[in-house]
Amino acid sequence: MNVSTSTLSLTVADVDASREFLTTHLGYQVAMAADGFASLTREDAAVDIVLLSRGTEVLPPEQRDQQAAGLILALTVTDLAAEEARLRAAGAPITMPLREEPWGERLFQLTDPNGVVVQLVEWVTPGTSSHTPDTDDTDDTRTEQEEAPAVHVISPSDEAVTVSPNATMTGLAAPSRGSAELSTWTVEMAAGATGPEHTISREQVWTVTAGSLEVTCDGRTEKVAAGQTVVLPPDLVRQVHAPEAAEAHVAMRADAHATVPGTEGTRTLPWAE
Repeated sequence: MNVSTSTLSLTVADVDASREFLTTHLGYQVAMAADGFASLTREDAAVDIVLLSRGTEVLPPEQRDQQAAGLILALTVTDLAAEEARLRAAGAPITMPLREEPWGERLFQLTDPNGVVVQLVEWVTPGTSSHTPDTDDTDDTRTEQEEAPAVHVISPSDEAVTVSPNATMTGLAAPSRGSAELSTWTVEMAAGATGPEHTISREQVWTVTAGSLEVTCDGRTEKVAAGQTVVLPPDLVRQVHAPEAAEAHVAMRADAHATVPGTEGTRTLPWAE
């Protein structure tokens, strides 16, 4: 078998929305288009994409009501960090922040309006060798180790501050600020402020550093005073209230996303990306 080209056909509810997403953010061009149909291409090695409207009679009857789900369109790129910065600046829906896997894969994900997940990938060149160094290269190895920082110090900055109607979050460790796995930030809430009900897909650890907070999780309310820590399990509805001015330090895995009851889709936490 000799494959000359590759095309991914996606059945979606809104062809125009996916076409706009792919042409605006990922550089695809429209090769052909008609009502309920679009053929997209790029000039590089990216796979061509055909978008078909759900219910179209072009498909066999047993496939017409199916919709693209459970798949990831993965594109390997160069300078992944620059692509992430470009897309974030453009307001693209980044639904999984930049992360690095133990096997050397760096990646982040976007999700288009029809729920199609696009994953941009870059493979990291291993920084260490598995061979035992000879006498001749011992000095070179030592020099590399001395130049590599043992720790990464992160200072709060104005660029990492997010102000909401209920709190001010200052991002500390995050994938965009030197952390590979964890995100940490501080929260400041005025007396009487109450955050919205929401769920988080990962466990969070809150340590109150000043004042006190009333944390309601899965229908149970706990008062957490300064110096105390509360662990919030994932995927349970929670809400945070400040009966007095309060500050807290929060930590969680960097790949978490939030969901607000009664709304569709998930949301990232800008201060934790």
